[in-house]
Amino acid sequence: MRRILVIGGGQAAAALIGKLVANGVTSGITLVSGEPHAPYQRPPLSKAYLLGDMAQDRLFFRPAAWYADNGVTLRLGTRAVGVDATLKQVTLSGGDVLDYDDLVLTTGAWPRTLPASIGGSLDNVFAVRDLADADAMAPHFKQGARCLIVGGGYIGLEAAAVAAKRGVTVTLVEAAERILQRVACPETSDYFRDLHRSHGVDIREGTGLVRLTGDGAVTGAELADGTTLDIDFAVVGVGIAPATELADGAGLTLDNGIACDAHGRTSDPHIWAAGDCASTPVPGGRVRIESVGNAIDQAEIVAQNLLGHDVTYQPAAWFWSDQYDVKLQIAGLNTGYTDVYVKPGDGLARSHWYYKGDQLIAIDAMSDVRNYMVGKRLIEGRISPAPSVVIDPSTDMKALLRP
Repeated sequence: MRRILVIGGGQAAAALIGKLVANGVTSGITLVSGEPHAPYQRPPLSKAYLLGDMAQDRLFFRPAAWYADNGVTLRLGTRAVGVDATLKQVTLSGGDVLDYDDLVLTTGAWPRTLPASIGGSLDNVFAVRDLADADAMAPHFKQGARCLIVGGGYIGLEAAAVAAKRGVTVTLVEAAERILQRVACPETSDYFRDLHRSHGVDIREGTGLVRLTGDGAVTGAELADGTTLDIDFAVVGVGIAPATELADGAGLTLDNGIACDAHGRTSDPHIWAAGDCASTPVPGGRVRIESVGNAIDQAEIVAQNLLGHDVTYQPAAWFWSDQYDVKLQIAGLNTGYTDVYVKPGDGLARSHWYYKGDQLIAIDAMSDVRNYMVGKRLIEGRISPAPSVVIDPSTDMKALLRP
């Protein structure tokens, strides 16, 4: 019996195992996760779950019984602490050793935290990675509380939206000159800045955090512009780092994550990787995509190749974010864009179309599902209409998809 060992409990692990089972693999699969839960969705942790609009049981991809019914062994609440690639063995935190024929690393990423020297270890300072984090911070999101959010990326903005809707007084600081600077165009930054300010969030860009203060628990913050704040809790959203500790210890090649080939195979022919921890080749270099879409697609490619198929992965990123009543949907990779074209819609609806020269490469769609779906299909089909046609309000957008 072939032994497939999967490390991790998120989207990539769930997609990989689901694909294997769907293709008739109903024995020999073992999942190891440091969390006490079967694989579950992580994006709702900073959105619907934190807001209280999603019950915990709805987070799980499948009930625990499904794994047993399909021959999948769950080793939950135990961490993989070492990989011996020569012996094809993984050592667990409790001392057990598991043998494998193929190992798949779906270890995800770790949230970057603040150093203890500037108050990062004070109580009531939270990051958002797993269910335990969300459960720990949820009671603090209450009417009249005062919150500092450090970081103006999607995690920080989603937390700000939840807090504001809960009646929390929110200050968000971003050290860069604008929110979303690393991931989006200025037009998208402007849209979400205006949205959050319309809900009472105090956004301070170009302003770093000097330190958090307090005796045991956080009670205040000193900012780089010289101001001080009284706060009850803080949420830190300053990016993530791929979880590569196991891969590094196994001697695998690292390059902005665990370096994989187009099949999802690492530098060891019997070790694979997928999801936030893995980087994959693209023309001109490598990319590591932090999104649900990438985790699903890459993991399913790995599953197919474990089954003996010769399938290569072509990254086609898609992503979403819920903030207030706006749903942001993103398709494509905007790296290297030269121009952005704005297509207004009704009310809060709007879409931003990224071009690299004459080529359409990405779209940000805010509460604009129809244009998002068209844009996504255009990008996937490598179809690039003239920008003047795209933003013309009289254009039949679906007609752009016709040969």
